[in-house]
Amino acid sequence: MEKQEKLNALKKELEMANLPLKNSANLVFGEGDINCAVMFVGEAPGFNEDIQKRPFVGRAGQLLDECIKAIGWKRADVYITNIVKRRPPENRDPLPEEIEAYKPYLARQIEIINPKIIATLGRFSMNYFLPFAKISKDHGKIFEAAGRTIFPLYHPAAALRATAVMNELKDDFKKLPDVAAGKPVFKPPVQTPTPKREEKPLQTKLF
Repeated sequence: MEKQEKLNALKKELEMANLPLKNSANLVFGEGDINCAVMFVGEAPGFNEDIQKRPFVGRAGQLLDECIKAIGWKRADVYITNIVKRRPPENRDPLPEEIEAYKPYLARQIEIINPKIIATLGRFSMNYFLPFAKISKDHGKIFEAAGRTIFPLYHPAAALRATAVMNELKDDFKKLPDVAAGKPVFKPPVQTPTPKREEKPLQTKLF
C-alpha cells in the first residue's frame, strides 16, 4: 500500500475505534505533506479544530503558520497532527488515559509518514518521546529517541500567553532549517555583564 492509502486506512480505523472522546468531539486526524522532512506533533485539538476537523487552525495555529512562514517554509511543506485526535471538553489538558489510548495510532501515523524530524509542540507531546525532559529547560535542543530526531518547541498557545515564551518559540523556530539540514545547533551562552570593580578612595597622608 502507498503512504496515502495506509493513512486513509488508519483514519478509518480511528473513526471506528471505541476511543475516549469519540462521542463528544470530531476526529482531527492531521494534514500536510506526507513526504515531509518535519512533522509537528501537538497535544490535542481545540474548539476551532473540532469544528473544522483540521489541526492548528485557531489562534495558536495562526501563530504556528507565522513561525513556519518566517523561516521560509509553507504549511504545505510539513505535516501537522496531535497525540489525542479529538478535543477534550472545555479545551482542558488531555488525561493520561486519553493519551495512552491514542498513542498507538500516533505511532503508526509516524511510522507511515516516516519524517526525518519530529518537532513537538508543548510538554505533553515532548514527554511522549522524552518522558523525563522539561520544556523550560529542553526546548530548542536536539534529541534522539526511537531512532528519530526530536526537536521540542513551546506550544503556540503558551506563547500567546507570555511574551518571553513567544520570543523563545520564534528563536527556536529559526534553528529548524539547520536541524532539518543536519547541522549542529547550539544555544549561545548567556552573556552577563562583568561587574565593575570598586576602587577604594586614596587616603590622604597626614605627614
